[in-house]
Amino acid sequence: TSTGPVKKKRKVNDPRKVVFDWDGGDDTTHADQDPLYNQRQAPRFYGRGTLGGLADSAAETSEAYARAIHERAPEQAAELLAFEKRHADKKGWDDRHWSDKTLAEMRERDWRIFKEDYAIQTKGSAIPQPIRHWEEADFPRPVMEVIKQVGYDQPTPIQRATIPIGLQGRDIIGIAETGSGKTASFVLPMLVYIQSLPALDPSHRNDGPYAIVLAPTRELAQQIEQETRKFASSLGLNVVSIVGGRSIEEQSFNLSKGCEIVIATPGRLLDCLERHVLVLSQCTYVVMDEADRMVDLGFEEAVNEVLDALPVHNMKPDSDAAEDPTRMTAMIGGKERYRQTVMFSATMPQAVEKLARKYLRRPATVIIGNAGQVVDTVEQRIEMCTGDERRKKRLEQVLASGEFDRPVIVFVNTKKLCDYVSRVCNDCGWHAVTLHGGKSQDQREASLAKLRSGQADVLVATDLAGRGIDVPGVTLVVNFGMAKTIEDYVHRIGRTGRAGRKGVALTLIGDEDSELFYALK
Repeated sequence: TSTGPVKKKRKVNDPRKVVFDWDGGDDTTHADQDPLYNQRQAPRFYGRGTLGGLADSAAETSEAYARAIHERAPEQAAELLAFEKRHADKKGWDDRHWSDKTLAEMRERDWRIFKEDYAIQTKGSAIPQPIRHWEEADFPRPVMEVIKQVGYDQPTPIQRATIPIGLQGRDIIGIAETGSGKTASFVLPMLVYIQSLPALDPSHRNDGPYAIVLAPTRELAQQIEQETRKFASSLGLNVVSIVGGRSIEEQSFNLSKGCEIVIATPGRLLDCLERHVLVLSQCTYVVMDEADRMVDLGFEEAVNEVLDALPVHNMKPDSDAAEDPTRMTAMIGGKERYRQTVMFSATMPQAVEKLARKYLRRPATVIIGNAGQVVDTVEQRIEMCTGDERRKKRLEQVLASGEFDRPVIVFVNTKKLCDYVSRVCNDCGWHAVTLHGGKSQDQREASLAKLRSGQADVLVATDLAGRGIDVPGVTLVVNFGMAKTIEDYVHRIGRTGRAGRKGVALTLIGDEDSELFYALK
């Protein structure tokens, strides 16, 4: 018989009940029974958490995990750390709209949203942020007062982006849609630039203007002149335009009185230089407006000759210094500044890029919207209508519909059609004037003046007036015949839908325009 202790057997009544080999009162945690308990550890769960699955710090655990996998997967580790940084930065975001913030509260994200809102793109280094309101432009008080007098409420996208750059003395390439307000975007910085120079006096007024503005057509040059005078007259600055079709003696007399700004077509300006009617000895500010159009019209050589006649001693260095606003706005020798060159264009063909490379130094490039495209305020209507007789009937229907207010512009492709369509409009009770290459300068100016003043209802024009002409309030543009190129089409219909107003462009096309059908889509 056994003399040792006898274990009490337990009766199992429930097969689902777990039965242990020890009594519930026994202590099984003594070290002598299980060495595992000699070194107790705090329980951890889920690998990266602590008791209850709560992490001490998400960032700390992510960093620890990134360090752990760095050797095996460095790219994944870098992505993880970058994600955590973005996540941490986002916690500090101020989700108010940029319009609700002061300038000091604007962050990089706000500026990105702002530029997206206005379709602003920039290229180049050290480019200042756009202006949200005129007050942020840091204009001298006299210029700000003139802006208010003229009635400029809010800057347009091209003005928001280019004015701060221009005020820093930087060279600029501006690529913007037609009707986007380019004129004020170079006129205002130009006036500030000129005011920083010594006032013209009899001792040096015969040395020429401080600034020249080159435009492809007489009409655009005169339009820029009118816009510039709005600002310059109140500041005591003189503006003279030099265009073909006017007496060179009259223009010579105007120049002899001295002027700070000359606005000219390249051909006539070159003619004045060759006749010694004008010199550019102190010209240090240059604007080329609609540079692509100047090239298209064959003015590339004339532009080169004019710009080569400028003084070279104040050319900017082709280095990082050309991007330094402190140096570019400083006076040279106490009486002049580095030359500043500004170029605006709807497109950038190779010839225009060549001009930019030759005469601009480290320019800042500003692109507004989709370059070479029509503004969103223009509703485009395309109709298949073959033959002049059918197009005549369609034009009569449109004018009689009552849908459109005056003024209206109708584009045609020949001088002969100009007179024909003009008679059609007059027969419909719409007083029409014409504008084409066969008109004298006085006749052109008279036609535009009648349209702007309301004495005429319709302007019938060839592509001569397709670019740069700004007639306020044009509600409808009719292409009686399709333009020869899609670029000319864009410039034509850009006469409506300007300055934020809505407009309609009706184009009558035929089988002869089939090459442009795809582009019109």
